Amino acid sequence: MGLPGHAPLVSFLIATFNRRDVLLRTLGELNHCALQPDEFEILLVDNASTDGTAEAVLREFPGVNLFPLARNRGPCAKNVGLRDARGEFVVFLDDDSFPSADTIPRMVEHFDSDPRLGAAVFTITLPDGSRECSAYPDVCIGCGTGFRRDALIAAGGLPDDFFMAAEEYDLSLRLLNAGWRVRTFDDLHATHLKTPGSRFPARITRLDARNNVLLAMKHFPDPWRMRYSVAWLERYRLMARANGTSTALWAGALQGLARGMTQEHRPINPDAFEQFSKIEETRMRLANAARALNLRRVLFLDVGKNFIAYHEAARALGLEIAGVADARLGGRGFRYRGVSVLADDQAWAASFDAAIVSNLSPVHAKMRLAQWQRRSAGGIPVIDLFGIGEDRQLALAA
Repeated sequence: MGLPGHAPLVSFLIATFNRRDVLLRTLGELNHCALQPDEFEILLVDNASTDGTAEAVLREFPGVNLFPLARNRGPCAKNVGLRDARGEFVVFLDDDSFPSADTIPRMVEHFDSDPRLGAAVFTITLPDGSRECSAYPDVCIGCGTGFRRDALIAAGGLPDDFFMAAEEYDLSLRLLNAGWRVRTFDDLHATHLKTPGSRFPARITRLDARNNVLLAMKHFPDPWRMRYSVAWLERYRLMARANGTSTALWAGALQGLARGMTQEHRPINPDAFEQFSKIEETRMRLANAARALNLRRVLFLDVGKNFIAYHEAARALGLEIAGVADARLGGRGFRYRGVSVLADDQAWAASFDAAIVSNLSPVHAKMRLAQWQRRSAGGIPVIDLFGIGEDRQLALAA
């Protein structure tokens, strides 16, 4: 894997912690990445594993560049290996994720054809055949993203103080701010085994709250930094109530607010923020839908992470909101941003002119659109403003 003094084309970069067996499978899969042995290298950061990970890797994959750490630094430990990465392109993987056999050559083609492409995000498939993706379309994902190495290093890599949760958002915002494109490709595929070893609900809740608040406070322009901090905390509060992790939520919220108020505010430029948040684009697309269909009262589908953009757009356009249907949080008496969170059956009984998918996550948006279009069966319009194309959506709905 790579030759001394010879720079490889691709550097695979993985951080691991106490998942020896699944990691060994991942390393074995990388031998089938459709590159010659001298065209790629593997850099593995071991977060102080105690299950014999380092010994097993040295024994079974001696060509892997191993970086053993004295303490667990989470996925952000990839920064340690990044310093030594020599490839023109760097591929982030989890210790339980790996690309399909023909993905890496196609990834290189995408980079070659677009000089401003900074990150090529893979389409992720889980063992049950379902898909996984970020809540926002212009955000990389740690279990499968290829980077132009120079762009990644210039952006500063992952945020060392995040440990895990939202670290990909922080990096993506810095890439967008520098003028790089972050794009997901349908022809780049990776399998994510989603091994549960380090996914503890209370810790995830605390870090989600802390890091997302810190992200908004650090990078979002005024007045959006506080609006997003409050909106995201309110969303995570509902999720924590549903999961029984409210104590962890408030611990993370306080940590994020305290750190966000003391760290330097480094807002990204307006174009980068709009590319990420799609505040104005959401308003424009909803305005087109309202005008084409004479909408007065809408139902939103999903308390998505970007619900704030849809909520702000409806308020700006004077649209009445009948509620928001959410399969996970509905039916518990919750309210989000003053809007009733309803189960699907409750929502269907409400009065509204159209149902609008309020989720930018491509996987979840597509799923919710299909569910509600089947239920509507050509009756009340069901629209994903960012789906198959707004004009076609509205034509079908009309």
